[in-house]
Amino acid sequence: MKILMVNKFLYPRGGSESYMLYLAEHLKKIGHEVEFFGMYDEKNTVGNSPGLYTQNMDFHSKGLARFLYPFKIVYSFEAKKKIMQVIDAFKPDIVHMNNINFQLTPSIIYGIKKKGIPLVQTVHDYQMICPNHLLYNFEKNTPCEKCVRGSHMNCIKNKCIHGSGVKSIIGVIEAKFYSWLKTYKKVDLFVCPSNFLENKLLSAKEYYKGKTKTIHNFIDKEKFAGNSRKEEPYIVYVGRLSKEKGIENIAGAAKLLPEYNFVVAGSGPDEGLLKDIQNIKLAGFLTGDELTKLVGNAKVLLLPSVCYENCPLSILEAHCMGVPVVTMNSGGMAELVKDGVTGTLVKEPTPDGIAQKLRETIENEDYYNTLKENCKKEKDNILSVETYTDILMKEYEKLAKR
Repeated sequence: MKILMVNKFLYPRGGSESYMLYLAEHLKKIGHEVEFFGMYDEKNTVGNSPGLYTQNMDFHSKGLARFLYPFKIVYSFEAKKKIMQVIDAFKPDIVHMNNINFQLTPSIIYGIKKKGIPLVQTVHDYQMICPNHLLYNFEKNTPCEKCVRGSHMNCIKNKCIHGSGVKSIIGVIEAKFYSWLKTYKKVDLFVCPSNFLENKLLSAKEYYKGKTKTIHNFIDKEKFAGNSRKEEPYIVYVGRLSKEKGIENIAGAAKLLPEYNFVVAGSGPDEGLLKDIQNIKLAGFLTGDELTKLVGNAKVLLLPSVCYENCPLSILEAHCMGVPVVTMNSGGMAELVKDGVTGTLVKEPTPDGIAQKLRETIENEDYYNTLKENCKKEKDNILSVETYTDILMKEYEKLAKR
């Protein structure tokens, strides 16, 4: 089968890129042809045979081109035209979209469907129902669904996109435009990494019904299950250091638990909140074996996100290495952690609530050892890329026959 993978960035950059590149690598390994469409960048590691990509847009640049960005990020005639040319050259059986907003725009959906190609989209965030993609209010530091249930004007009022009124207006224009056109109705299948996200889509728009399927994310199980665990007495956090990830609560919980050591791996705008706290060690941004070893040797993985996480890979990886998880009773987090079985769920997203659950998890030795043993068994329920691809290929084949 020929598959055209679509994503705005075509190099390892974040979760959606890692997902797409790893999945594509396996699809090629088992005999399928895969090409890619996205934005041009010198860092691109994959591409397509005609060599067609959209012009690079650097939102931090100061050149004259930036004044055209407000028009291009809502509807890109260039992206629509070029993806049709790539389809003509490659003749794919399936187009699989990932993150497309702003740099590619949903305009490409019209180009793909004009060519009559079945279209799959993996939904990596809440962008189809929330202009800031997170269902989160940065100003109030709380989850927010006002735009889903009411007017998109809430996004402008709260400056939900990067704290900017202008960016929020553009985000709302894009959301209203494609909602009015019912553009996403043209997508044949939405792959959702969590039941939570799938249910949010289904409750938002009638036309998503019958077009969604939850498939939890996959990980390299052999890599993590093979990690030799040497348990050390520290609590680990891995991720972006920003408010929506619960960084303030990590700082507060650490102060309430001076007898415990915390190791934080990551970087971000709110790193300063964790500095000068005696029992917090900032490990910086880590990858590969260094990160695997850090998580694998931890007493507990802490994931205190205030926003609705989708399907965090860090939880899957921790479980695979036998590390219990303490996380929030919300979003895709609560879907992956069985309370009292593979970890502990925190009901109140506060330092007190988190500190209490960390104590309960670690200080009750029998409870903690039970969690560890259950995590080792849980790895059998986590998807490998091979199993994930088998499930996805069946969906591809159904659409291709239709």
